[in-house]
Amino acid sequence: MAAPGAVEAAAAEPGGAAGPGSLFRPLSAEDGEQRPAEIESLCMNCFRSVREVIVSSFACGSCSWANTEIQSAGRIQEQGVRYTLAVTSRQDLNREVVKTDCATARIPELDLEIPAFSQKGVLTTVEGIIDRAVAGLEQDQPVRRATDEEVASKIEEFIGKLKQLKEVHSPFTLIVDDPSGNSFVENPHAPRKDDALVVTHYRRTPQQAAMLGLEGEELEEKPADAVEDLRDEVLQFHTNCPECNAPAHTNMKLVQIPHFKEVIIMATNCDSCGHRTNEVKSGGAIEAQGTRITLRITDPSDMTRDVLKSETCRVEIPELEFELGMGALGGKFTTLEGLLRDIRELVERNPFTLGDSPVPSKAEKLRDFVGKLGEIAEGRREAHFVMDDPAGNSYLQNVYAPEEDPELLVERYQRTFEQDEDLGLNDMRTEGYATGGGPGR
Repeated sequence: MAAPGAVEAAAAEPGGAAGPGSLFRPLSAEDGEQRPAEIESLCMNCFRSVREVIVSSFACGSCSWANTEIQSAGRIQEQGVRYTLAVTSRQDLNREVVKTDCATARIPELDLEIPAFSQKGVLTTVEGIIDRAVAGLEQDQPVRRATDEEVASKIEEFIGKLKQLKEVHSPFTLIVDDPSGNSFVENPHAPRKDDALVVTHYRRTPQQAAMLGLEGEELEEKPADAVEDLRDEVLQFHTNCPECNAPAHTNMKLVQIPHFKEVIIMATNCDSCGHRTNEVKSGGAIEAQGTRITLRITDPSDMTRDVLKSETCRVEIPELEFELGMGALGGKFTTLEGLLRDIRELVERNPFTLGDSPVPSKAEKLRDFVGKLGEIAEGRREAHFVMDDPAGNSYLQNVYAPEEDPELLVERYQRTFEQDEDLGLNDMRTEGYATGGGPGR
């Protein structure tokens, strides 16, 4: 096993011990103390350093066949993720892809679907996804030709279409849908928005939860008449630390934000590794209209403004051509300075840009972006900070409240069909559901 593109295991020292600079103990049938090897890796979802991704690589010196697989040894994310990539050039074929074994890959133009658990998890590229599909179809072709020539011919024709995709004579779409939330498709333009890549975070269906073995973890619902006032109470429940997996506890509190609404704040503290995190959930319903909040940053004091960023909120900084999509960084209740710091950490920990093997031009572009972001946080560069939340559950403090803030613009807008689809509103039926079409009660 080796981290991808990072280090090769050094030759073992005599006596079974790992040599200087070696990642692993040598494998030997005579060694009775073999233990699993644990190496530092990087989470493809939040870019934090973890020890819970297993990468295995195999290469044959005789026939040159090579294989690289990944296994997620960490926790399943709170939401599933779907990457939709429009492939329009040969450069798109080189995008890095992390596809876990529970992810489904689809190419709608060819009606091709690679079902979940039909392949091992893999660290590859878009072209590699196509090559694996071709190799899988070609594997049994000799037997098919001997038993059913017609089926073999049709599969051969389909293989030809798959190989033509790599020439990119016409655009096609690659969809990677992972209910565990641990797959990843590279954005080569990071931290700028990638118009060819759409990332959607969603709640798992009961069928997807069952597929992941989570069907027994639903919370029991309380009777409708069991109403409690939790505004003055801090609830605490046990969980595991997302960093070291040690037992920890999470505090939950219902908080009323002045001039806004109620939200639920959850904070986790780990006594073992010191990791601390907080997450914010909306305490109310989805608003009738979306909200777009624009702040013109003109003074260092703007960094102290309170910010509530919901999971459905996008963040933009037009002067830096930066956009942070829905679901990224989760829900947060912090200050503007804290949110900019989280964005900076997210960019700096991107393994495809500032990792151990970055492209020099891309790394330089990211360093320039980080520098400009730091100037904004220090008040040395003016910029606009935009929060666009189709659910209307995000908030940026008005320091002049209840008067109008001259630097703050709040706009309400009607959601598009696509935004309602992302929020799951198009499938909701609020009238006539009880009578099968009659007027709602």
